[in-house]
Amino acid sequence: MRVPLVDLAAQQAEVADEVRAGLDDVFARAAFIGGAEVGAFEESYAAYVEARHCVGVANGTDAVELALRAVGVGRDDEVVLPANTFIATAEAVSRIGAVPVLVDVTDERLLMDPAAVERVLGRRTRAVVPVHLFGQAAPVEALLPLARAHAVPVVEDAAQAQGARRHGRAAGSLGTIAATSFYPGKNLGAAGDAGAVTTDDAELATAVRVLAAHGSPRKYVHDVVGMNSRLDTVQAVVLQAKLARLEGWNELRRRAAARYDALLADVPGVRLPSSDAVGVDVWHLYVVRVADRDRVCAELREAGVEAGVHYPTPVHLTGAYRHLGLGPGSFPVAERAAGEILSLPLFPQITPAQQEHVVERLATALVGGRVLA
Repeated sequence: MRVPLVDLAAQQAEVADEVRAGLDDVFARAAFIGGAEVGAFEESYAAYVEARHCVGVANGTDAVELALRAVGVGRDDEVVLPANTFIATAEAVSRIGAVPVLVDVTDERLLMDPAAVERVLGRRTRAVVPVHLFGQAAPVEALLPLARAHAVPVVEDAAQAQGARRHGRAAGSLGTIAATSFYPGKNLGAAGDAGAVTTDDAELATAVRVLAAHGSPRKYVHDVVGMNSRLDTVQAVVLQAKLARLEGWNELRRRAAARYDALLADVPGVRLPSSDAVGVDVWHLYVVRVADRDRVCAELREAGVEAGVHYPTPVHLTGAYRHLGLGPGSFPVAERAAGEILSLPLFPQITPAQQEHVVERLATALVGGRVLA
């Protein structure tokens, strides 16, 4: 049995007819840029994350950069973010000319550690960027008082948490402004690259929209140096169709995660992911921790189980950020986890039989291995 890490074809099949009808209409009208569908999706997604405004953009990395620029982050400013994240979070900071200030994560959920954030906040800090990783919302409620004390905004990276909640509030509306990605593998995925910025602040939303349109509030008027980052109409059609199904798909992810919890309960050498009682997770990824991870992952793949690693190298240990001068030992929790984390296949359409096969193969791979302490 082959079990993919994600099954985008199964998801696409559920929306195929609706998407085809929408695309036929778009192509008939040649309304490829800024069509009515873009505005309709922005309104729908804002309502979904309970934010007043949504601006569609070209991709998630642009979304982070635009959100940071909108709140005033500029060259040589410091932006605090976790070491355990996809490099795009740090990349967006660097593209502005700002400086990423990395912090460690908590061992329980591998999310930004508020205590570590408090230690690095200073006079050059211009933003704090919690990353909602694996489908779990970061503890923004603990970060907001710290940010307010230093008069800096909280800019959420919500690319992996569409539909997640914390203390009853939706990811994407927990901070000052939020960025998200609709990369195809996300819980809400486009048919290519796409992203969005959400906020309750009308001025920030306008700033993002202007910056994303070559710094232009209206045609041929350019007040600031911007960029070209638009959500195209084709992607808006796909996203609107999928958004209507997202809650149902997220519930299927939760059921699959609970099934993994039960199947793995008695498997030695596996550390299960930890949820937070105040959060509602959407299980973008189901990440366990095992010893001898690379061998285990290779054996799973040989057995037809497409396990993954998100992410094998903390930001500070990548070649791109060697210049920060932060070697091994700088962030021990993130570094230790990077050698243990293993993403098991999880998607809304995964079957119990597929999950049972994954767990059987994982248990086999762990035989003879060192049990994770």
